[in-house]
Amino acid sequence: MSATADREIVVSRVIDAPRELVFEAFTEVRHLSRWWGPEGFTTTTRAFEFRVGGQWDFVMHGPDGTAYQEWISWTEIAPPERIALRHGESRDDPNTFESVLTFAPDGAATRIQMRTLFPTKELRDEAVEKYHAIEGGQQTLNNLAAYITEIVRTGVED
Repeated sequence: MSATADREIVVSRVIDAPRELVFEAFTEVRHLSRWWGPEGFTTTTRAFEFRVGGQWDFVMHGPDGTAYQEWISWTEIAPPERIALRHGESRDDPNTFESVLTFAPDGAATRIQMRTLFPTKELRDEAVEKYHAIEGGQQTLNNLAAYITEIVRTGVED
């Protein structure tokens, strides 16, 4: 067990598509807005700049109508292998957490892993218990897989 295991959430999924396409789904807002978030959520983007130091300022709308202010800043981008980011409610959120996404070939498919590290065990536990972060992460990757399957099936990305 790693020294940070009590502060981490790790979710992964194999997606039946080349990793360049899976990676691209994270790089453009036209893609992200179609699949980001758990089941029943929608996303409204306020600002988006995919580059190291760039940010994505957005609102996630829950199925019950609750709006969740969100903010992501990219700290590392290594196409098509890795994306690292900071994620919180805003740039100055003291509870911002870090995530690393890796995209590994798995035959003709891609294994995506999302490893999230929280500042404290308590914040990790709250994310799991109050916000259902593990299920939400799996649902988000399932939504990504469904979106990419549709792109591959139809050949249409818009």
